[in-house]
Amino acid sequence: MKKLTALLLAALMLATLVPGLVQAEGVKLTMGSWRSDDTAQVQALLDKYKELTGVEITFQPTVPAQYNATLRLQLDNGTGPDLMYSRTFAASKELYDAGFLLPLNDIAALKDNFSAASLEAFMADDGTIYAVPYAAVSQIVYYNKAIFAENNLEVPTTFEELLNVAQALKDKGIEPLANGIASNWDILECVFLGMLPNYVGGAEERALYEAGERKMNDEAFVKALTDFAALSKYLPEGFEALANEDGPGMFGMGRAAMFIDGSWTVGMFDEYPDLDLGVFAIPAPEGHTPGLCFHSDMGMAGNAATQHPEEVKAFLAWFASVEGAQEAANLLPAGFYPMINAPVELSGEMAMTILGLNEGKVLDYRFIWKDFLGMYTVMVDNLNAIARGETTPEAAAEAFAAAQEEILAAKAE
Repeated sequence: MKKLTALLLAALMLATLVPGLVQAEGVKLTMGSWRSDDTAQVQALLDKYKELTGVEITFQPTVPAQYNATLRLQLDNGTGPDLMYSRTFAASKELYDAGFLLPLNDIAALKDNFSAASLEAFMADDGTIYAVPYAAVSQIVYYNKAIFAENNLEVPTTFEELLNVAQALKDKGIEPLANGIASNWDILECVFLGMLPNYVGGAEERALYEAGERKMNDEAFVKALTDFAALSKYLPEGFEALANEDGPGMFGMGRAAMFIDGSWTVGMFDEYPDLDLGVFAIPAPEGHTPGLCFHSDMGMAGNAATQHPEEVKAFLAWFASVEGAQEAANLLPAGFYPMINAPVELSGEMAMTILGLNEGKVLDYRFIWKDFLGMYTVMVDNLNAIARGETTPEAAAEAFAAAQEEILAAKAE
């Protein structure tokens, strides 16, 4: 009896000290996600929350490519999860506008602990916040230090140097890159959008394109596409059939010297103990201000139709607190970075090295995410065509500008 009393007192003290904690023994919730790779880590976080509150949350991830469609079908049918990973900008805003997501403006920690830029990715036109910012990611270059050293190559500091390094590797029969185009997303999201802040600048410049004051066939875009075309000549043999999931193995086994990808991949290289791993930012062309794509990748939202709104809100309030963010950081896979303003401790030397690449650079999220997701396919198709030698950078820029104009015209109606 004394032991039970002590446990109850401990739980009550935690509920008092940690914002958002609500005791609700026996309540069961579900959480949807596209991060099936993180099942063990996320379930450990949810189990920790159960220890604190008694609320049992089961992690139910979906195959990443099917998440958006599956979640929408579930929500339409009234079978959606109580909690769900939220995409940024248009994808999640559409769900809020359809009435599927809980408004969260009454969670004080959101305004206290997150920047306006972080919240923007999960904000409706009327200013309602509908998800707690969770984690951001970077698009960077992984490289094999041993291959570089054996061939007397230095880490490139300009895009021109990157091309020279790639040519030197190719001349020695070494595949410079492990990237392909079969996945139909990473050549855009990781490579081209990773490059783009080096050419167009950051948020203020991006806003000019979103307002129609700058066109996507201007000098900056043509230069970015021209450099992409030059880089695509160093994609590996058979790149047309190479998917994103093939890249880590090809690079990790030393069959390519570099791999342009997201910070979320860094943990996969632990499977290759012989790999001497290094990272560097995608370099800017000579004379350009260095930038880096540091992308708000995911948030956590609540289902407006949940049978347990109080418990869902309580979890989200805890998730938005410094204590909750630290617990999440303890279990986040390497390469995902908490978006909370408060300092949190992170583990993983290489993940911290990647985060350090942000220093001194213009940072922005993926260029098309806020207003131009409707041109995603146009961009992918043209980038793939450039890589295959089927179109020119100038022609691709004209296609981008036409899609931009169409989207802005529709928005103005």
